[in-house]
Amino acid sequence: MAAKQIALVTCSTRSPRLNPFITQHVERSIAPLLPATVGLATVDVAALALPLYDEPAIPSRLPADDPTPHYAHEHTRRWSALARRYDAFVFVTPQYNWSVPASLKNALDFLFHEWAGKPAAIVSYGGRGGGKSAAHLRDILHGLRMRPVEAAPGLTTSSTTLAHCLEAGSVGEADVRRWAEAGVEEQLEAMAKELLQALLA
Repeated sequence: MAAKQIALVTCSTRSPRLNPFITQHVERSIAPLLPATVGLATVDVAALALPLYDEPAIPSRLPADDPTPHYAHEHTRRWSALARRYDAFVFVTPQYNWSVPASLKNALDFLFHEWAGKPAAIVSYGGRGGGKSAAHLRDILHGLRMRPVEAAPGLTTSSTTLAHCLEAGSVGEADVRRWAEAGVEEQLEAMAKELLQALLA
């Protein structure tokens, strides 16, 4: 097993959704840049099936060294144990009404010590590129005491992107080419290198 683990987080829960395909593209872009000592795995917020936040205790007031057994609900204990496995996170998020999906904010709010001190990167996307959701998420991650690195540029999607993904099972070549021409791949690479530097420091 790799000495360090990075979670690549798919942050939306709608159906059908573009998010898993964007996550897949980000994984293809950054996985070759990681040394053998660093593992990369996908975490899908939809698969967590979390209810709207329902813990009676404030997460930051639980024991910092091992908060997992102190949560009231089994779904939170499972989520806590999963998040604690990872040393850094890449949040791949759409932009909803100039912010992040409620599903992501909800999942983040369930925990606290599991996030604290860990490096995090943000890849946002949307019809306008997702810059506002990235800025909002960066503020949230600071509040959780994470260490956000410089965000990658937002990926601008078109009305045909989802239809192609659902049909072909991956992001289309036209989108990949458009992003490459906009310098997205170089910026994803820079983001990954900065995350690695923070993780291995």
